[in-house]
Amino acid sequence: MMVLTACSGGGSGPADGEREVTWVINSLPAAWASTSSAGGSVYTLQMLSGVVPNTGVWQPDGSYGYNLDILAEEPSVINDDLDAGPFQYSFTLAEDAVWSDGTPMTGEDLRVTAMMSASPDEGYCTTCDSRGTTNADMIDTMEVDGKTITITLKDGLSDPEWMGQFDSDSPGGGFYPSHLAEENGWDVDDPDQLGEFYTWLHETRPEWSGGPWMIVDGDLENQVVKEPNAEWWGEPVQLDRIIMPFNNDEGTFVNAFNNGEIDGANPAQFSEDVIAELEGVPNATVTIAEGSTWEHIDLNTENEWLSDVELRRAIFTAIDRDDIASRTYGQGYPDYELKNNHIFGNDSEYFVDHLTPTGQGSGDTEGAVEILEEAGYELDGDTLMLDGEQVGPFRLRSTDTVVRNNSVQLIQAHLAEIGIETTIEMTDNLGEMLSTQDYDIVEFGWSGSPYFASSPEQFWHSESPSNFGGLDNEEVDELVEAAGSAANQDEAADNANQAMEILVEEAYVLPLLADPNYFFASDRVANIEDNLYSSFRATYNIGEWSLAE
Repeated sequence: MMVLTACSGGGSGPADGEREVTWVINSLPAAWASTSSAGGSVYTLQMLSGVVPNTGVWQPDGSYGYNLDILAEEPSVINDDLDAGPFQYSFTLAEDAVWSDGTPMTGEDLRVTAMMSASPDEGYCTTCDSRGTTNADMIDTMEVDGKTITITLKDGLSDPEWMGQFDSDSPGGGFYPSHLAEENGWDVDDPDQLGEFYTWLHETRPEWSGGPWMIVDGDLENQVVKEPNAEWWGEPVQLDRIIMPFNNDEGTFVNAFNNGEIDGANPAQFSEDVIAELEGVPNATVTIAEGSTWEHIDLNTENEWLSDVELRRAIFTAIDRDDIASRTYGQGYPDYELKNNHIFGNDSEYFVDHLTPTGQGSGDTEGAVEILEEAGYELDGDTLMLDGEQVGPFRLRSTDTVVRNNSVQLIQAHLAEIGIETTIEMTDNLGEMLSTQDYDIVEFGWSGSPYFASSPEQFWHSESPSNFGGLDNEEVDELVEAAGSAANQDEAADNANQAMEILVEEAYVLPLLADPNYFFASDRVANIEDNLYSSFRATYNIGEWSLAE
């Protein structure tokens, strides 16, 4: 599925002489905003890059950079001594920061965005379903004074990652224009009407921008077209147009590149064949490295069979992670490492190996059968039975990529060894599939960043919209809440690791590995590089892209 636009990559510009770049997004975005669980994919974020303003972004070297086009100054903590009073911090927007219709950006935009990012229990919004509520739910009060917002947390709470409230890794990927709610007749302080504004933002192609680019054409099925925002006050963009086609058919990438139809991509999934072909193209820059996105297998605990933790443990024990990784990545990236901690990488000071001692992911078929037999299951030939009834079959789902096609076929074979039948079904809309719980077993990836304190609550809290498989464990809830509101990162990491110990016992999420990510770009495009610390990837600095001289 791809719309190829008349654009030349690989050495010459478009026929009409305009400075144009075509950059592929390798799956469909599910919405026009990323705040919701359905819209919160890297594909939506990258589609909106350069449009939704943010206060900061992690840089390719792992450092953090505040966006001083948007901010008047670096934000600051007013109080972090809980003995002296509640935790408090502030942001001040730049004096010349305006939306594309000329309306000044104010602290009200930040306030309304935080309200839409919180859970419904906070009372701001009845129908908002934010994909990450941790930081916003800590807020007690927000005071707006023109360009400044001062945020005070609830008594006793700290936020070790407070600076990320409105940055590129926040639920909305930045912040949104609150004045458009009033223009459409919605009162943002009415929870029902704020919900209508939230829905409108997700369903309506933005005719607004707070960044260097505006979306001037497109839809969620084919592509978007971006042109410069005439009201942008920062450094002028160096291109006339950026076209972003949505294409999940990786087999078309090389031909499209060689034909001058695309200028590059930063796919979310690894593709050994595509990489090998691109490395032979003289005008292509290609890089490969372990990224911050990690691949995992999740189980739907609300399935009638998978509600049994012993069955879940047996399934995870039967799956052979090294078999999946070696066959999928081994030739193109032999240095892969299995992921044995859901939050921390193997080189992190907070890393603890939670998986190896359990045998989960080991491919131990005999061990899996033993777990099943002790729980009352039995094999009738090649079929797993319980009380005379076949267990399953289960729907095994993922997005339709080369890597995941190979992976789910291997998972299917692993589970067949213990008598479990699976039916493979692919999807081109990951967000909708997950948010509607339209699966039994699913493989997908979480996009990470150097932030970690709020991630466990987003992934596993029983009330999180991103807890797609319905895990409900009170101890996990308490620990992930404590991680998100810890006084410092050491304390947050300790709580996160305790939560993971229980998570592994629950056999809810099986990490595979941190995805090797590849990036390719035509040498005709300048000021472009991959950014493995950000969900934006190469689009993190889209306002700086230009054509090589």
